[in-house]
Amino acid sequence: MILLKPSRGFADDFRDNLIAALLTLTGSRRAFDWVRATGWQLLSLAILACATNTLFSWLSAEGVGHFNVQGLISYLLWPFIALIVGIFLAQRNELPSLMMVPAILWLASDIWIALFQSVLQYLGQADRLPDWVYPLINPLFTVLFIWQTLSVMWIFARMLHWPWWEQVLILAGTVTTLTVWQSASSSQPVWKVEKQEITLPEQALYQQTALLEDQLNPLLQGVPSETHWYFLGVAGAGYQDVFKSEVERIQRQFNTRFGTFGRSIALINNQATAATLPMATRYSIGRSLMRIGQQMNRDNDVLFLYLTSHGNPGLFELANPPIDMKSLDPAWLRKALDQSGIRWRVVVVSSCYSGSFVEGLKSPDTLVITAAAADRASFGCDNEADYTYFGRAFFDQALRDETSLKAAFDHASKEITRLETLDGFDASMPQFVLGGNLALMLPQFERALFPPTMDAILAGETGAQGPMPEPVIHAAPLSTSNSHSHFSGTTVVNP
Repeated sequence: MILLKPSRGFADDFRDNLIAALLTLTGSRRAFDWVRATGWQLLSLAILACATNTLFSWLSAEGVGHFNVQGLISYLLWPFIALIVGIFLAQRNELPSLMMVPAILWLASDIWIALFQSVLQYLGQADRLPDWVYPLINPLFTVLFIWQTLSVMWIFARMLHWPWWEQVLILAGTVTTLTVWQSASSSQPVWKVEKQEITLPEQALYQQTALLEDQLNPLLQGVPSETHWYFLGVAGAGYQDVFKSEVERIQRQFNTRFGTFGRSIALINNQATAATLPMATRYSIGRSLMRIGQQMNRDNDVLFLYLTSHGNPGLFELANPPIDMKSLDPAWLRKALDQSGIRWRVVVVSSCYSGSFVEGLKSPDTLVITAAAADRASFGCDNEADYTYFGRAFFDQALRDETSLKAAFDHASKEITRLETLDGFDASMPQFVLGGNLALMLPQFERALFPPTMDAILAGETGAQGPMPEPVIHAAPLSTSNSHSHFSGTTVVNP
């Protein structure tokens, strides 16, 4: 027999119903000692439940889209079913007061669950959850949705002493129905983002070869006994604008400050540039490396290769829907670099888990810089941002002030650590691995990369620090055939 307590006033009843919901979610029959079943409680809980579910749906849509009335109606079907069940139970047990109890407990439980899901969704989108949590979020939401209904039925079954076979039959039917419903209802959320079909202009299909050649043909040839830097920028993931923006800005920076004008190429995956710039594919990257290798002075010129995108361990994403692209892995990139004939290489990989590229790319003649360690994520892939965390810290800040790549890396690493600590993220731990041969030559190469400042020029003119070294390098090539040539690397972790 269920005996419900009388109403104590709207505010007290509202608080008691929320407490009853928590007890319900734990499977405790003590929920009946707290629940207060009135029409005003049913209405107010329904309004608040709609609000919390709208909040969760809005967060899931990342604030874009529109309110979906059909999704709200679909959601309200479940408390309506709970109300029908309450009417049936009230008649079956001759307890009119039970009529609104299942609906009130279901709505109050759903408020708690929707709030919990909203917090989890927010933390997930802000990258403030451990990596192992993300694959579990969607299954967890489904389990919570099912348990919310089962817990209400469970305490009723125990309180009203339903036969075991009836409990099993009802519970099994409920689980099946809710699971199917949850999988089907995803197409009608309360806050809906209309799916936009991604298309590729017909013009882009026919122009890609010409667009690539337009970048490769004007590439200037290296000058004997002089050092020039060549820049190749790759924006991998076309569905986020930050990578396009980053490569475009960094290319302009290299062309103006570092003198790569006429010796720089940008390969970008993005809908906005599909008909105007060459896409970043395995073919275009390999073709660009081969062309740069043909134009470079092998002994004195240096390649600066910058790749920015999303990534997984051992994988750098190339994506430009609806084209089915094959992403990059360290072995393929190393082979492409080796086949190009380019000797001196500075390779910067900015993506999550980019440190997994170090082993495959390192060589005595190579500097490998990555935005993260092999088992760490990197941050700042915001569609509204101009740079990622690493891109801004290394290129937009450090390389504007520093006059060596190592100093710029140290500067950037400290800034990235500061930002990650401020935002509560796990440290990405950028990597810096320098080959032994390049370590000897890099100071000379950097004199061609970093123009002297006005203060340094004036100091050279006055003789205070001696004359400035000429930016053109006359350097004898190092031999890598010597069996004593070795790899000597430095890894900077959380400086």
